[in-house]
Amino acid sequence: MTKVLVLYYSSYGHIEKMADAIAEGARSGGAEVDIRRVAETAPAEIVKAAGFKTDTAHPEIEGPDALANYDAIVVGAPTRYGRMPSQMAAFWDTTGGLWMKGALVGKVGGAFTSTASQHGGQETTLFSILTNLLHHGMTIVGLDYGFQGQMGVDEVKGGTPYGASTLAGGDGSRQPSADELDGARYQGKRIAETAAKLKA
Repeated sequence: MTKVLVLYYSSYGHIEKMADAIAEGARSGGAEVDIRRVAETAPAEIVKAAGFKTDTAHPEIEGPDALANYDAIVVGAPTRYGRMPSQMAAFWDTTGGLWMKGALVGKVGGAFTSTASQHGGQETTLFSILTNLLHHGMTIVGLDYGFQGQMGVDEVKGGTPYGASTLAGGDGSRQPSADELDGARYQGKRIAETAAKLKA
């Protein structure tokens, strides 16, 4: 069975919800799925003062070597000034040993994100994640236009061809919409199915 890892960092829970949807989609594509989060590196006083969400059902990833156990890795992180946050970047900075061995070459990768506003850096954040995956030799699967839910301007919505996304609002009060969660499920399923084909 194809094994998929959904690896994320979430400050306020938006990316965590998207991670669950990505995993749901990957399971519907026939994969065995693990959801893991990267470590929080912000000082405890900052986490408390900012009201970060600290309760989660998902354990921390055991370390970078765990990545080699999967056929596909889907990485989710919110934006920080148009790029992935330091917590996720710090994790990928520890993967040099895997890169040296080519341990992730040929595996499937994807990304998803969240921003406060429509033009808050969704695509640049996704690319900041995807460049890491490409350097590791991974085959990228985005959110293709087979998912029609990302089309149209009838409502505010996330979704880019580079990966599923959601909008949180400036105060974080907006939660992922039905369309955005469906986009995450679609991408998760496509990643699982692509990984299964490449593994065959």
